[in-house]
Amino acid sequence: MNDHKQQMKKYWKQNIKTVLVLLSIWFIVSFGFGILLAEPLNAIKIGGYKLGFWFAQQGSIFTFVILIFVYVYKMNKLDEKFDVNEK
Repeated sequence: MNDHKQQMKKYWKQNIKTVLVLLSIWFIVSFGFGILLAEPLNAIKIGGYKLGFWFAQQGSIFTFVILIFVYVYKMNKLDEKFDVNEK
């Protein structure tokens, strides 16, 4: 039983680490690229739109959706690693 608790602590530690990394990526894209670096990125245009504007309006949303799929993938791998069964 004690071994099971240790395994679950490792599982949740890895889970929290994954969440923090993914949220950090989202923060960098949405706040960093969309607000802090908007002016330098506006020198680049994609499809007629300034890149800073694109990150502020669309980039953070696309990044968030992609990160959801990455999270699902990573959690499925983590569940397999720690043999966590759905109940």
